[in-house]
Amino acid sequence: MSMRSTEAPKNKFHSGEIEAQYLWGVDGQWDDKRTEKLLWSHIPNEYHKRIEQTQFFFLATSNAIGQCDCSFKGGGPNLVRVLSETRLAFPDFDGNGAFMSLGNILQNPQVGMLFIDFAGGARLRVNGSAQIHDDGEMMKLFNTASRVVVVDINLVVPNCKAYIPIIKTIGS
Repeated sequence: MSMRSTEAPKNKFHSGEIEAQYLWGVDGQWDDKRTEKLLWSHIPNEYHKRIEQTQFFFLATSNAIGQCDCSFKGGGPNLVRVLSETRLAFPDFDGNGAFMSLGNILQNPQVGMLFIDFAGGARLRVNGSAQIHDDGEMMKLFNTASRVVVVDINLVVPNCKAYIPIIKTIGS
């Protein structure tokens, strides 16, 4: 499916977002054309390789009462596997043993993932519902992972590169 035919999610904004749009004078900006361009229900094929080549991303979670956590998830290329346009997976490696992200997912499966390319400025937000796998078929995706997190996607938002600092590597 191409970006041009990407369907926007059915309920594009919740009441708080609608109220904020009204309060700050942008409530007329979200017509069908803009919604189709900027709010997707899946990851278009042309983004799969970029996601799979990412070396890190940021994961946002919250517990049952809405207390939030945001964590850095790194591991080099192939950190994330796109399983389909509406599903992806990433490994959970043993860290400090606090299990803040996984503990939140156990209470509230809703997650947000932020991918940033600091070399080119591109951003991609992916929201969905996560499940933790510690045995079975999904574990084969990442040989050294203790667990695998699978995310069923419900919203993908490509963001412009405004305000992203471009980080030059040595020799570039």
